[in-house]
Amino acid sequence: MARKKSEKISLGQRMKAGREKMRMSIADLALETGYQPEILKGVEEERTVPPVSLVLQLSRVLKLNMDELETEGETQATKRRSKSHKKRVDSYAYTSLSKPGPDKHLRGYLVTVDAHTDHKGVEFHHEGEEFHFVLKGGITIQVGENVTRLAQGESIHFNSALHHKLSNPNPVAAELLVVVYVP
Repeated sequence: MARKKSEKISLGQRMKAGREKMRMSIADLALETGYQPEILKGVEEERTVPPVSLVLQLSRVLKLNMDELETEGETQATKRRSKSHKKRVDSYAYTSLSKPGPDKHLRGYLVTVDAHTDHKGVEFHHEGEEFHFVLKGGITIQVGENVTRLAQGESIHFNSALHHKLSNPNPVAAELLVVVYVP
């Protein structure tokens, strides 16, 4: 029986279905995406809200549109799960500003990094490019081995295939406009 448009499956369900269709284990997917199996399992079981870079990697590896708009129920569930996401990546949160689509290559996000946070445990990397513009506060961004400090009104553009991570050593939360190009 066909699924109604309002009954979209969750990110975790899409991820699991795509992985199983490709006959991949969580360990196989970890090797393809560069993310730890525990993180992938958490996303698949809907215990962890994934960072943007992981959604992009899953989309590429599983050949799925992973960031379709969610139903109202899923949106509420995502908001409830966002606390685990914040803990996992040390107070890093994001909101999508653009509508996804198979012919869309640019994705915009409003990113908030809480004050006095260091990004531990996860470095992002994915095919494409990123542009970060600091709207409020300031951040430190590491791209590969290079560390750059950005203040309000400053920006950086880089190859997102390089490992990169954000931190905010400042006493106020930072807000960023992040634009990601995915080939």
